[in-house]
Amino acid sequence: MECLGYGVIKTLASTAAAQRLKEINSELSKLIKKYQPHVLAVEDIYFFKNLKTVIPVAQAKGVILFTAAKNRLRVHEFTPLQVKMAITGYGRAEKKQMQKMIKITLCLDELPKPDDAADALGAAICCALGLPRTNPID
Repeated sequence: MECLGYGVIKTLASTAAAQRLKEINSELSKLIKKYQPHVLAVEDIYFFKNLKTVIPVAQAKGVILFTAAKNRLRVHEFTPLQVKMAITGYGRAEKKQMQKMIKITLCLDELPKPDDAADALGAAICCALGLPRTNPID
């Protein structure tokens, strides 16, 4: 496996929700055009402690799935438990453990940050390993 790059798409909290979703679509579309992937791996939303954040996260994921569909990409979803098991062998691994194993697995120079970028790299590794997906979307 080779890491071509990683990061996060940031939007301003002060920007209207619809505009933020449009920005996510636009930035993700640029990344798809640049790297030309055949598949997209995402973390499956399965549980949220904070109901205030679940709706915006679900909306953002909806835009991600839409963008993938628009670009004819297969989508593989993985739960955080699946990702942690694949990366560390332990489903309750801490973020730091995950980052260390991702760094080793992908031969990175430093720990992947922020946490969301490390989570995305973990999902990508699961996809590359061919692990079964939770919700096949083709």
